[in-house]
Amino acid sequence: MALLTRIRGPRDLDRLTPGQLSALAEEIRTFLVEEVSKTGGHLGPNLGVVELTIALHRVFDSPRDRILFDTGHQSYVHKLLTGRQDFSRLKMKGGLSGYPSRAESEHDVIENSHASTVLGYADGLAKANRIQGHKDRPVVAVIGDGALTGGMAWEALNNIADARDLPVVIVVNDNERSYSPTIGGMANHLATLRTTQGYERFLSWGKDALQRTPVVGQQLFGTLHGAKKGLKDFIAPQGMFEDLGLKYIGPIDGHDLTALESALTKARGFGGPVIVHCLTEKGRGYKPAEQNEEDRFHAVSVIHPDTGLPVKSSGKDWTSVFGEEMVALGHERPDIVAITAAMLHPVGLAPFAKAFPERTFDVGIAEQHAAVSAAGLASNGLHPVVAVYATFLNRAFDQVLMDVALHRLGVTFVLDRAGVTGTDGASHNGMWDMSILQVVPGLRLAAPRDADQVRAQLREAVEVTDAPTVVRYSKGSVGPAVPALARIGGMDVLRESGERAGERRADVLIVSVGAMAPLCLETAELLAAQGITSTVVDPRWVKPVDAALPGLAAEHRVVVTVEDNGRAGGVGSAIAQALRDADVDVPLRDFGIPQKFLDHASRAEILAEIGLTAPDIARQVTALVSRVDGARVGA
Repeated sequence: MALLTRIRGPRDLDRLTPGQLSALAEEIRTFLVEEVSKTGGHLGPNLGVVELTIALHRVFDSPRDRILFDTGHQSYVHKLLTGRQDFSRLKMKGGLSGYPSRAESEHDVIENSHASTVLGYADGLAKANRIQGHKDRPVVAVIGDGALTGGMAWEALNNIADARDLPVVIVVNDNERSYSPTIGGMANHLATLRTTQGYERFLSWGKDALQRTPVVGQQLFGTLHGAKKGLKDFIAPQGMFEDLGLKYIGPIDGHDLTALESALTKARGFGGPVIVHCLTEKGRGYKPAEQNEEDRFHAVSVIHPDTGLPVKSSGKDWTSVFGEEMVALGHERPDIVAITAAMLHPVGLAPFAKAFPERTFDVGIAEQHAAVSAAGLASNGLHPVVAVYATFLNRAFDQVLMDVALHRLGVTFVLDRAGVTGTDGASHNGMWDMSILQVVPGLRLAAPRDADQVRAQLREAVEVTDAPTVVRYSKGSVGPAVPALARIGGMDVLRESGERAGERRADVLIVSVGAMAPLCLETAELLAAQGITSTVVDPRWVKPVDAALPGLAAEHRVVVTVEDNGRAGGVGSAIAQALRDADVDVPLRDFGIPQKFLDHASRAEILAEIGLTAPDIARQVTALVSRVDGARVGA
């Protein structure tokens, strides 16, 4: 790593010869494979942008020139070139973030890791520069071709193109993939540009041949050159960008440093919006990634660097349980269809897609469209299952509310990675869904506690034909089944105090939401050691609040709710309102995630930090029970 260790900032690149730059690129690839294999992270995307990132930092003067990355998982090389070369704790507590982080470096302008936003940022930053008189400061937006399937990107393009003097350089990192191969019309358009070299060959031939023609040759070439827009449309239809008013440069070999620097230098000097179309290979230079057709090692766990195989195998995860049950449902019900937003494999729909390709729709990074398209499918007699990460449903809230719920349509939303996810940081914690969905009339929300309940509640959800349903579950291994002892209303009783039916009320009713069941049972054991009796129930469907819950709460002295969701407006708040509405005057304490952006760390570390552990909860509940006892004695 002789060259890489000498790079403390972007301007150190200026002193390197072409040969040294090529050697640096190989050093960076070696570094990424060695280091990311130890920690896990986004390997494939970064292996594909090594030369592109080097060229960006040689041509542009960061941080004076703003360089933005969408979605941010392709920023590891950028980190290396801006002085951050300790990857030993990548995505771990106290280590580097897996995305751009303003706390880490002045070279990181935005921290977005939700796709298709970078062009909107670029539009605003460039306009701010113009207002402040900084006309010589271009803004560079690096966007993957997958992110161009998102509607936000095209809204921003429409505005950028309207300002012809706005110095925005849009670098399309075209590797034909987001997670998996990119889907949609935009992807097809870029594929046409990738594979069509006719215009360049034709114009090169014309210049050589016609300029050698006596008398009329030069004049004819000039005429043809003036008509180049028409020729481009005919031979390579990149004219779509120019129709928007965007200068187009490309396609460029994204691994040719000389070609990249030449194209980016031209773009920098243009003075208006320019698209530089770069062709890159996700996973380049690492054979296990290049041979992985699923996602080219988009994101990996800890792996053996030589083979690319996981160091250890994990147990069955929530995602695969859902995927298996979807296939079973598909065989049973021809009306079941699946929709995802560029995440077919990550959300577990690949097996369904293999079994029922004609009933599977990958809409690209377009969650809003996914929800409205699902509404259309449901309107015509089908039952769509829309599977996305919990944190990404936020983007489709209006469509869930006004296009699905208002029309009373049977659409099931399955939310993977709900609750604290940890290592991907603030933007990926699925801690908002149960709060924002509380306000949707008629919507029903299930939080399964184990694999058996994922299967059962998914089946219950797809039986609903007159309202949206939501099934949300956690990330990672699913853990053992948590059996129910009895059922009250629609709620499963996981632990019975034994005193609820007697003269003395049990001390505490613990309402466990979803994956928090083992923690709640552990809490009950700790309370029992203090002589405090408790009943633990899993409501299964947390919206609406089960009609039997207020009556059950009245049989206890204290109610405690525990959820893997933000406390503001969450399940605890809904239960508190239900108790008030039923005139049940029992103290309630809600435990959940505080409303703040949580730094990256493991799930266990974050839960400990925010007090969502059995000892923390038991300690606070013990104090609450003591206060209630004291109030009774005082009375």
